Amino acid sequence: MSLAPVIQITPYYPPHLGGMEKVVGELALRQRAVRPVTVLTTAIGGRAGRTVEDGVVVSRQRAVEVAHTAVAPGILTALLRTPRGAMWHLHAAHAVVPEQVALAALIRRQRFVVHFHLDVDSSGRLGWLLPRYKQLVFGAVLRAAAGVIVLTEAQARFVESTYRVPATRTFVVPNGVADEYFLPVRPRSVGPLRLLFVGRLSQQKNVARLLHALAKVQFPIVLDVVGDGELRSELNDLARRLGLTGVTFHGRCDGTELAARYRAADAFVLPSNKEGMPLAALEAMAAGLPVVATRVPGNEELLAGVGLLVEPEPAALADALDLVATDEDLRSRLAADSAKTARHYTWAVVAEQVAHVYREVLS
Repeated sequence: MSLAPVIQITPYYPPHLGGMEKVVGELALRQRAVRPVTVLTTAIGGRAGRTVEDGVVVSRQRAVEVAHTAVAPGILTALLRTPRGAMWHLHAAHAVVPEQVALAALIRRQRFVVHFHLDVDSSGRLGWLLPRYKQLVFGAVLRAAAGVIVLTEAQARFVESTYRVPATRTFVVPNGVADEYFLPVRPRSVGPLRLLFVGRLSQQKNVARLLHALAKVQFPIVLDVVGDGELRSELNDLARRLGLTGVTFHGRCDGTELAARYRAADAFVLPSNKEGMPLAALEAMAAGLPVVATRVPGNEELLAGVGLLVEPEPAALADALDLVATDEDLRSRLAADSAKTARHYTWAVVAEQVAHVYREVLS
């Protein structure tokens, strides 16, 4: 007997860049081996229409982006047309799509699961609306869900205290790492420390903090920035103003090209304001790299006792980078801790944990 189909619902999907997009893609690839999978998403970053990608049906709805939020009225209509018995899996870190799912579920009397990736902060000229939206709308969506998947125990406590989601309906399922990123620990390269950042060039990741830190370091460090986003031009200008000749913006890299960037690096840095569970840090750990990161939610849960966590300000970040650049014993120990910890995170394990959630609350 075939298993019920899964509808993965997400505002963004590859080729759009981001950690949530990667999670949806990895889950869909593993689920399609045992059941039909459709990804219902917006056309932002892609083209509207229905395609089959690596055996996964991808339905992209026409959309506009307002204040970093995808608005696609077709999501609601598409949900109402999904087959009866399908399992709905909503990925949430933005507004609009969650309430469409909740409304369609109410009309259909359909149970759904919410995958809570990150509690975003206010930004931009419409940012003042976000706290009220969270209180009145998003919280209601989470409470209406049959189950809420969170990335860490800290997130489980957060959704319970902030959004009043009963602990009995939360399930901790971490992110995973694809097999191609696992590499042996390597000695550092000769010359300047080769530092790597991978991520979206957005306010949340705060690469500006990293650039200001590099302007303060005492020892030679070169930085490879992998990723794209709305702040790329601004960060390029900042690097020039600070006189940082050792910073290279590579744009987006995927697959073997991204794995090669991890292989060429001596250390990984994550200067974020906050995280859910940073996929790039997991990939760097799997690649046997020491990780230097800001001591903020998300980073702390993943990297405490593994990476070098520092206060989220440039001077502290600069001191930590100098330490990794000059203390090879420390760098080697951090690299070994990264590799050891990463072995606990694989997408095969994550997919099975998600399947367990389906059995618990959707079957």
